[in-house]
Amino acid sequence: MHRPDDRPDPNRWRALWVTLVAGFMTLLDVTIVAVALPSMQRELHASAASVQWVVSGYALAFALTLVTAGRIGDAFGRRRVFLVALAAFVVCSAAAGAAPGIELLVVARLAQGVAAGSIAPQNSALIQQLFRGAERGRAFGLFGATVGVSSAVGPVVGGLILALAGPEGWRWIFYVNVPVGALAFVLGLRLLPRVAPGGRGRLDPVGVTLLGAGILALMLPLVLAEGGGVAEVWWLFPAGLLILAAFVRWERRVARRDGEPLLDPRLLTETRGYATGAGLAALYFVGFSGVWLVFALFFQNGFGYSPLMSGLAVTPFAVGSATAAAVAGRLVDRLGRLLTVWGLVAVMVGLGATALVLWLAPAGPAPWIAAPALLIGGLGSGCVISPNITMTLRDVPVHMAGAAGGALQTGQRLGGAVGTAALPGLFYLTLNATHDDYREAVALSVGCGVAAMLCALTVAVLDWRRDRSGDAGRCPPERTHSHTHAGQG
Repeated sequence: MHRPDDRPDPNRWRALWVTLVAGFMTLLDVTIVAVALPSMQRELHASAASVQWVVSGYALAFALTLVTAGRIGDAFGRRRVFLVALAAFVVCSAAAGAAPGIELLVVARLAQGVAAGSIAPQNSALIQQLFRGAERGRAFGLFGATVGVSSAVGPVVGGLILALAGPEGWRWIFYVNVPVGALAFVLGLRLLPRVAPGGRGRLDPVGVTLLGAGILALMLPLVLAEGGGVAEVWWLFPAGLLILAAFVRWERRVARRDGEPLLDPRLLTETRGYATGAGLAALYFVGFSGVWLVFALFFQNGFGYSPLMSGLAVTPFAVGSATAAAVAGRLVDRLGRLLTVWGLVAVMVGLGATALVLWLAPAGPAPWIAAPALLIGGLGSGCVISPNITMTLRDVPVHMAGAAGGALQTGQRLGGAVGTAALPGLFYLTLNATHDDYREAVALSVGCGVAAMLCALTVAVLDWRRDRSGDAGRCPPERTHSHTHAGQG
């Protein structure tokens, strides 16, 4: 049933927590598995290249699915897509945990990635659908905290599971999703709203094909980077850009003919804040995603830490990120883009100081000395991811919310793929050039991650200055056109 705009769903906050638990679980699986790869490789007698697909295959399938799944949710109902995808994620998690060999494990992870990519855009779309005004900012604040913290705590949770279950207990990294996902499914059946779909049920198959081919061409060399994939299939980068250019041209044609494009070009040209926010997110995640693998390599291979201790060494960042994200959701309406500007400055200062400490401080106390800097970086990150999601999506018409959220997260995943390929690659190159100087390698790699964040800061400052000069006296976007399609979902 449709609910009038002035009657908010009484279950909206409980429904939000259901979607956040599912979202946290799917995003955690991007990083949690990395600490268990050595155990998987030993038990399954797999090659390093094949076991790497347990991580990269999930990330690739996740990214390929996001926009199409968001559009399906817009057209056929977000509740339905969310529940089907969550059930599939639980089944695939159980299959991954029970896999007798590396081949079936990789297949299960690919299917799990498709399910995860189908869940993610429904989360942001349901926030658009359920919340209005200041409540939407708080809801997006919690959603942003989920995105940021899930990436940061993955190594900690993975290390903790291995410490409790033993080195051969890697299967529990997947099994733990089963009871959590099953409970979220039962609660979702009760709490998620039944709202009539907002589209006409057309999926733009040409757009789906072009976008999928373009993203695959850009990401495949990156997920194969460890085995020399960039050098072998570098030509896929220009091919992917050409395919995406054809996708944009096709979508414009569909929109001009009053069709239903997979990703409406007006999101970029007419929706205030969307293009800027999506670009900022992609640039930020280049640095944000890559530094965690670099820290893991540094602490485990350079300092000899266990996976759990390696994760605990960067816990101050996760704590700061979670704390700031929840608060930032309440401040974004008042401070706007200035909040992300200061957040980017703080995360750059924090990570830059951490790189210097790990490079120059004595080895024993270095992680303790770096803890305050990591906390500052985490506080800054919490003021970047959460507010940026709010400002990017708050003016999106509700009937486009799924596709818009999917496209935003696709940019994040592409940025993350670049970072997780480039920064560890630079780490290894520096080790080879300096005869295993781990301190210089971590400082240079994290410093390059900070440089990517500087590009994001440039985008944020330009957008903030444009807002100051051009929006005086203009009504906030939440009160203008984001209600145009409020009854659709």
